[in-house]
Amino acid sequence: LYVFLHMKLTLKYLEKMRCLRKRSAVSFLGILVICLLFMNLYIEDGYVLEGDKQLIRETATHQLNSERYVHTFKDLSNFSGSINVSYRYLAGTPLPRKRYLTIGLSSVKRKKGNYLLETIKSIFEQSSYEELKEITVVVHLADFDSSWCEGMVQDISQKFAHHIIAGRLMVIHAPEEYYPVLDGLKRNYNDPEDRVKFRSKQNVDYAFLLNFCANLSDYYVMLEDDVRCSKNFLTAVKKVITSREGSYWVTLEFSKLGYIGKLYHSHDLPRLAHFLLMFYQEMPCDWLLIHFRGLLAQKDVIRFKPSLFQHMGYYSSYKGAENKLKDDDFEEDSFDIPDNPPANLHTNMNVFENYEASKAYSSIDEYFWGKAPSTGDLYVIVFEKPVKISKIKVITGTEDRQNDILHHGALEVGEKIVGSKKGRQCTTYLRLGEFKNGNFEMTDVEHKVLFDINCMRILVTKSQKEWLIIRSISIWTSQPPNQ
Repeated sequence: LYVFLHMKLTLKYLEKMRCLRKRSAVSFLGILVICLLFMNLYIEDGYVLEGDKQLIRETATHQLNSERYVHTFKDLSNFSGSINVSYRYLAGTPLPRKRYLTIGLSSVKRKKGNYLLETIKSIFEQSSYEELKEITVVVHLADFDSSWCEGMVQDISQKFAHHIIAGRLMVIHAPEEYYPVLDGLKRNYNDPEDRVKFRSKQNVDYAFLLNFCANLSDYYVMLEDDVRCSKNFLTAVKKVITSREGSYWVTLEFSKLGYIGKLYHSHDLPRLAHFLLMFYQEMPCDWLLIHFRGLLAQKDVIRFKPSLFQHMGYYSSYKGAENKLKDDDFEEDSFDIPDNPPANLHTNMNVFENYEASKAYSSIDEYFWGKAPSTGDLYVIVFEKPVKISKIKVITGTEDRQNDILHHGALEVGEKIVGSKKGRQCTTYLRLGEFKNGNFEMTDVEHKVLFDINCMRILVTKSQKEWLIIRSISIWTSQPPNQ
């Protein structure tokens, strides 16, 4: 009897210890998740206001500190499978061959205005014949009004029949029975009930769209249904992706508005779809996209200028409210992104904080910032291979700091490279011209320079008391030289 009682007490004690360990593990994971969220809330982002960040910060702890959410966050990296939805194919079917880029649109009936047909038209009209071979457009008609969906399919099929036949355009619908509960949801941020329902359903709409598109192409770009595209946007996107080869990224942004122009690897779409579905009632889609990027360890925004997509809708899909948002970095005509061939960059100027030289040699919205330069100071670009250059454009200063320009400087190109791999430099330079009002631009460079260019440098010709911002250095190459 003594042995039996002793064993019973021992088993009770062990069971209690197991429960304690389990609760401790859950608490630890909860704290870890909250810390990750807090880190991401402080990411600098132009369209998330400080007030919005405060709202998210106050609610995130309550919303995400539960065993269910801790478990799902823990397993987010394993969400590679698709969500079980039986889609209705309203027009077109997937082709067996993967394309380069899928463009995803989700659309619902609006109380005022309808821009979907114009958006589809812009995508196709702004693409060349060669570009059209590499894209697939998927439209998710996400309204539960079947008569509206049928009418839209009829309009799309009449206007874009040849694109549907060519496999470039598909129209799908996820039936209402696959949607989670959309009534009686948590009213975060003091949003009215109908607003919460609208944005929650929108998260699910996009989750089902992403889920469908996961295996159609190598990359995916998210658009809204009221967008105008820049000419040859696909060529620009391909150049940017090539320029980021070898570097880690989750999201590349080609517009600063909401979730327009957000580019993803297609292999990340299942996880993003699960993520949006998991937190569909917590916050708007564009805020969730910021969290997703941060949780996959891309801390900083990677945004490219000029923007490739512009919001054109005047009335919002929510209650037909006015929505006059415009991207002032958008350029529609003759868009031509620079090549900026691979190069090593260095300067002998006194660099301010982390505004290093490499940040000027990029189409990302960053810049080089040096303390007051002196006569003879240099910013040098040494190309990995000799190049033929057709056009050069250098911009200094910013709108906020219009006096931090290069007041007196020249641009030179060099040849006859010497030195080891890390210390390579040119021995001979040719001056192409002087900076005017802080900027330098020259076309037809290949007709003015008779040698293959190994180096390019910005030379300060007179000391200045103002600091120097080199906002962007853009180089367009012509036919590469024979080696």
